[in-house]
Amino acid sequence: MGLLSLAIWMPIAFGVVLLAFGRDEHARGVRWVALIGSVASFLVTLPLWSRFQNGTAAMQFVEKERWIERFNIHYHVGLDGISFWLVLLTAFITVIVVISAWEVITERVNQYMGAFLILSGLMIGTFSALDGILFYTFFEATLIPMYLIIGIWGGPNKIYAAFKFFLYTLLGSLLMLVALIYLYNKSGGSFDILTWHQLPLSGQAQTFLFFAFFSAFAVKVPMWPVHTWLPDVHVEAPTGGSAVLAAIMLKLGAYGFLRFSMPIAPDASHEWAWLMIALSLIAVIYVGLVALVQQDMKKLVAYSSVAHMGFVTLGFFIFNELGVAGGIVQMIAHGFVSGAMFLCIGVLYDRVHSRQIADYGGVVNTMPKFAAFALLFAMANCGLPATAGFVGEWMVILGAVKANFWLGLGAATALIFGAAYTLWMYKRVYLGPVGNDHVKELSDINAREFLMLSLLAIAVLWMGLYPKPFTDVMNASVDGLLQHVSISKLPKLP
Repeated sequence: MGLLSLAIWMPIAFGVVLLAFGRDEHARGVRWVALIGSVASFLVTLPLWSRFQNGTAAMQFVEKERWIERFNIHYHVGLDGISFWLVLLTAFITVIVVISAWEVITERVNQYMGAFLILSGLMIGTFSALDGILFYTFFEATLIPMYLIIGIWGGPNKIYAAFKFFLYTLLGSLLMLVALIYLYNKSGGSFDILTWHQLPLSGQAQTFLFFAFFSAFAVKVPMWPVHTWLPDVHVEAPTGGSAVLAAIMLKLGAYGFLRFSMPIAPDASHEWAWLMIALSLIAVIYVGLVALVQQDMKKLVAYSSVAHMGFVTLGFFIFNELGVAGGIVQMIAHGFVSGAMFLCIGVLYDRVHSRQIADYGGVVNTMPKFAAFALLFAMANCGLPATAGFVGEWMVILGAVKANFWLGLGAATALIFGAAYTLWMYKRVYLGPVGNDHVKELSDINAREFLMLSLLAIAVLWMGLYPKPFTDVMNASVDGLLQHVSISKLPKLP
């Protein structure tokens, strides 16, 4: 078993072990096993970083074994500069989520922790898969633990939210399965994704494939107008579920555009880029305005996620290096920042049991340490320079201006709206005099919460102050993708 397989299967193995613990009498041991498992799974990904070779677009850490011989399906995994940081982000956020749930989850602790560890392995598998059926298996399997996390540990309307999440994302993926089978037949019986990238497909076939993949990935991102499931799910999901959903699961859809839609259907991607850009700008501008009127903190940050992911898809479909690299950087930055925002809301909810902005006010007076962390993450959410939130958005705006000035201007408005809804929420929740007796009785964050928020703060500042390690890894792969998408080397079939 290679390093990459170890990164996939180690958290799944720990998750299965946790499910065997049984009753909550063993909750203390369960928490420690979950922490050890998540930290070990993260440490396994670090050698991937030290051994990763920059400057090449080729897949690295490749493992290929026969799986289902009759249909030529392989266990085929590997990493390039596009998927590399998403794997490390997944392992890192899983550690944070385990720490965040240490004292909060008191019922079915083993199932909660086990579900997150299994989910972590499945998401790493999705980012690593180089076989179409293997990708589809991991992609769909991630629905199961998240469905259970929402449906068991969620809020009052958790069953409704869990079904909505499951149905939206499952139905969106059915056309993708049809596309995978079509490509299997077209390639002479191969599910190898890299082989599919070289297929000479007609314009009509590319259009079908583009929209088949769009149906799966647009829902997952989620793009406007198929974003309506996200706010409901975030409101009902437990804090850890919201953090993982925003930080990692949304990236599965954005990653799919880079691995499937653009390289397999390059002509259709160019032809329908106007639609992708239009939907992205609507997400950036309109959904940003929707976030301004939210009274629930979770809903506000959920709509904020839709707006920020609009930057990602906008960057991809302007087809220049700054835009695509900026979109990938924005995915990583959004993972840190949105995860931190939801965890901050969770800290308050654990104490007051309310997410309504009106139920707070003057939190800085009773929780000064926590308010400082919340301010940093709020600034990052606004896109403040020297924070992670700035780097990707700035690159996408530069790329958009390079493609068309008015696109860049439209994208730049998101910074204004982002500052408006984030700072307005911060002002009403944290600043001013103490709002009520609940706020007056609040206690500042403990050592566990301080550790959790400190790790995220370090990541946000590191990426904001020194983004070079992030961009160096992806440059060659981005160049290779753009060269493949922009220059047609193969004759197209009629």
